[in-house]
Amino acid sequence: MKQDPTRNAAYTVDCEDCVHVVEFNPFESGDSGNLIAYGGNNYVVIGTCTFQNHKEAIPNNISLRFVQILHKHWPHMPEVAAKNELVIGFFPSRFCTSAADMKIRLFTSDLQDKNEYKTLEGHSDFINGLVFDPKGGQEIASVSDDHTCRIWNLEGVQTAHFVLQSPGMSVCWHPEETFKLMVAEKNGIIRFYDLLAQQAILSLESEQMPLMSAHWCLKNTFKVGAVAGNDWLIWDITRSSYPQDKRPVHMDRAFLFRWSTINENLFATTGYPGKMASQFQIHHLGHPQPILTGSVTIGSGLSWHRTLPLCAIGGDHKLLFWVTEM
Repeated sequence: MKQDPTRNAAYTVDCEDCVHVVEFNPFESGDSGNLIAYGGNNYVVIGTCTFQNHKEAIPNNISLRFVQILHKHWPHMPEVAAKNELVIGFFPSRFCTSAADMKIRLFTSDLQDKNEYKTLEGHSDFINGLVFDPKGGQEIASVSDDHTCRIWNLEGVQTAHFVLQSPGMSVCWHPEETFKLMVAEKNGIIRFYDLLAQQAILSLESEQMPLMSAHWCLKNTFKVGAVAGNDWLIWDITRSSYPQDKRPVHMDRAFLFRWSTINENLFATTGYPGKMASQFQIHHLGHPQPILTGSVTIGSGLSWHRTLPLCAIGGDHKLLFWVTEM
C-alpha cells in the first residue's frame, strides 16, 4: 500500500514540559521491552508504552503509563535550541543522564521504591552521547565536546580514555563483539576502537562538516549512517572509508540519525531543533525520496521501538509517535 509521505504523528502524549530527548529501551528484556525514557529542562520520566494489538506488525493504539518521575537532579537548564544538552543512556533496571553541569548520573531503580544514583565526574564540557554495553550493561561509554571518549564501570571508575581530534558527537557499541566501539566526531571522522587493545582499528570519513549524529546499524553492522551538513550519509565498512550513498535531506541542517532496529534499510533523521518547527523524515534505502515526512515544534530526541516500526520524537510539551509500514 502506498504511503502518503507527509503525515501528522500517529499518536501524541502530553508532557509537562518540552521534551529534548527520548529513548526506547533498546535491549531485549521481557516485560521492560516497552520502557521509554524522556526528559527536558530539569526532569526525566520513565514510562511504559502499551499497545493495542502490539503483536501485530503495526500497533493501532498507544498509551503511556508513568513508572518513575525524577526531578531536579541537576542545575536548571536553559531552553535547548541548537544543542541537545540532556542525554540519556538506557539499560533495564538502570539508566544514566547528563545535562548542563557536565556530570553523568547513573541511576539504579526497580521502578517502584528503589531509586538510587551516583555521580560520575571527569568530562569538562557538554556530553553528547551515553550508551551502556549491550551484553550486561556493566560499562558506560560517553563522548563529549571536551574531545574525549570515556569508558566507565558501574562504580564510576574510568576504565578507558580516548583523546579525539574534535568534539565527540555519538558513541555506539557493537551488539555482539562488545570490545568494539564506534565514536563519531564533529569533524566528520568516525573511528572504531578495540577496547581490549585500547586503540583505533578503523576510520570512516564523511568529507563534510559538521557531523552531528552517527549510528551503527544493529541489523547489519557493516552499515553506518550519519548526518553532516544538510545530508545523510551511509557507509559499507567492508567496501570503503568514504560514504557509499549520500543525499541532501534537511535544508535547516540535519541534526539526528537513527537506524530502525528491525530493518537494515530503514532510518530516520531530524533537522535542527529550535523554536520553529523542525522537519522529521523516515527514509528507506530502496526509495529515492523520504517515505514519511513530519514536522515537530522544538523537535529533539529520536528513538525507534525495539520490535515495532514505531519512531518517537520529543516536541513542545509532547511526545510524538510515527508508525511506518515495512
